[in-house]
Formats: sequence, structure tokens, C-alpha cells
Amino acid sequence: MEEQNNNESQEKSSYWQKKKAKKAEENKKAKSWLREWIDAIVFAFIAAAILRAFLFGSYKIPTPSMEKTLLTGDLLIVSNVTYGARTPMGLCVPFFQGWCVPGVTLPYTRLPGFRDIERNDIFVFNVPWEVKPINQKTNYIKRAVAVPGDTISIEDKYLYINGEREESHEGVQRFYVVKMADRVRLSNAKMESVGGELIGYINQSTYVVNLTEDVAETVGNWAEVDTMYLNVTPENQVDRNYTQSEGSFSMAFSNPDHMREIVVPFKGQEITLTDDNWYIYKDVIERYERNELRREGDTIYINGEQTNTYTIQQDYYFGMGDNRDNSMDSRFWGFVPKNHVIGKASIVWFSTDNFVPRFERIFTLIE
Repeated sequence: MEEQNNNESQEKSSYWQKKKAKKAEENKKAKSWLREWIDAIVFAFIAAAILRAFLFGSYKIPTPSMEKTLLTGDLLIVSNVTYGARTPMGLCVPFFQGWCVPGVTLPYTRLPGFRDIERNDIFVFNVPWEVKPINQKTNYIKRAVAVPGDTISIEDKYLYINGEREESHEGVQRFYVVKMADRVRLSNAKMESVGGELIGYINQSTYVVNLTEDVAETVGNWAEVDTMYLNVTPENQVDRNYTQSEGSFSMAFSNPDHMREIVVPFKGQEITLTDDNWYIYKDVIERYERNELRREGDTIYINGEQTNTYTIQQDYYFGMGDNRDNSMDSRFWGFVPKNHVIGKASIVWFSTDNFVPRFERIFTLIE
């Protein structure tokens, strides 16, 4: 009888041991499954961060400054490798612009790229005038209308590069003044029907419209149009909103429709500072190349040394939006330093208009 009780006790103990072992095995499998998923997610996050930093990133067009070439709501793939990716400039959270450890900057370099920025490339960069670490500045997108060493000027809204008027681009728009025939009104619906935009009116028969050159030719041939011409600010008329733009550059000119000849700075260029070009180069020397610059009367000091000459330390670019009269660009705040360049806009991979997809723009190449 006693032996039988011992056997029953052993069987019960064996049963509970097996059940406990089975439960432990199930827990181990669950933990292993969870660990595998966590490992996979962490690996995917790190891989995506590396791809975004060194190969390509995705950016959204927030404003109409590049219309009609790029539209508000376009999502772009931007190639970092084309011009050479920048190594990390700070300790930041990937995919979150500006989420960085304050006060921490890292020494960085630019990796070799396939080529330099070429004239008329559409490129993404950190806007220079913001007072922040470079990689935490707002991302802008413009057309690189001029490259290092180019001589540029603006006459009656038109850009001239090395003495020649810039080549025409299909999406470039400018403001025009349209005077209609007596008792004829111009509606926004009519302008939109040909791809234009009604901006406002000067009086009952005179309107300001935003048009590409092709649309301007169409509108100019309408029978009800009396006269049409570019809406140009006179050369000597000071636009206070313009001259008070961010940075110092715009203080060298009167308005964005006219600009005397200037050279886009290039590495190794030696410049002589004068009253005429002081504001053109002030931000370059002081803010972007981190020198102490001051002027006392006619005497200029750079890093405490009396001198009016300076050698440029890096290349610069001149960027403009294709929506010329609705773009804050290099005409306002000056040159784009090379160390602010992120990459080349390559593809529109998706696009929405008030959350409605524009299927016709999906996977459109950017030229």
C-alpha cells in the first residue's frame, strides 16, 4: 500500500514537472519570437537611417515656390550620392528634422559623389540664413541657376548668366499685368483654364496674373486683351520688404527685379571688399565661413587684422524658384554654401492635392 502511494506521488510530480517544462518552453519560444521581431525592426530602422543619410531621402514640397515644375504636395526622392553625401553633423533622431542633441556638433566631411552641381539642377539644401547648426536648418528646394564662378545679373526680371539670358524652362512663371478691353472682366476660372493664375487687380480693367511664357503668349493673343506686359518694379524703386529680408545680401540692391553683375563665389577666389559689395559678401565671410568681420569708417577688420581682401574657402551656388515672383530664394538671402547642399531632386514618387492623389505625377522624373 505504501509502495502504491509512492508511485502515485511520483507520477503526480512527473506530471507537474512536464507541465512546467512545457510552459517554460512555450515562454522561451514567445520570447524568442518577440526578440526576433524587435531585432528585425531595429535592423530595418538602422538600415533605413543609413540609406537616408548616405544614399537617398524623401522630401515633401510644402510651398508653391517651384510651381509649375514641382507642385505643393509632391513627395520627392532626393539623391544624396549624386553630389556626395555628408557624414552626420550632429547626434540626431533619424527621420525627424531638427530632433538633435542641443550643442553637439560632429566633425564631418562630404563623401565622393558622381558629379558636381550643374547649372539648372534642382537641388535640396539647408537654408543658409537660419541661425542653427547646418543639419538642423530648414530644407529648401530651388533650381541652381548659377554655379561657382558664374557672373550673373538680373534685368527686368530676367536672369543673365555670363552675359547671356538664361535658357527657358517650361515651368518658370512670372507676374504679368493684363489690361482688358473696356467693360471686360477677367475671371480666375478663365485664367486657370489655360494654366494661369489670377493674383489680383490694379483697377477694374487691369489685373496681375502669374503665367509661364507659353501661357503668356496664349493670353496675349486673346481678342479681349488690350495690353499685357511683365509686372516689373522700376530699377531705382526700393522695395522695403525685399531689402529687409533675412541676412545682408538684399541690402546691396533695391528690389528683386534688378541686380547688377556679381560673381558667384568659388573656392580660392580672392575678393576685395568695397562699399558696393560689402553686403553681398558679408554673410559669406562672417556667417558661413565663421570669421570676425567689422567695419570702422573706411577701415575693415577680418579676425582683428586690418585688411580689405579675403580668400573664399568653399564653393557657392545661386538658387531660384521657378515660380519667380512667389519664391524666397538667393535674390533675397544670397548664396548657398556647398556645405549646406543635401542632394539632387530626382523623382516625384507620389503627389497629393488636399489629400487627393495625383496619379499622373507618380514616379515622374525631375529634369
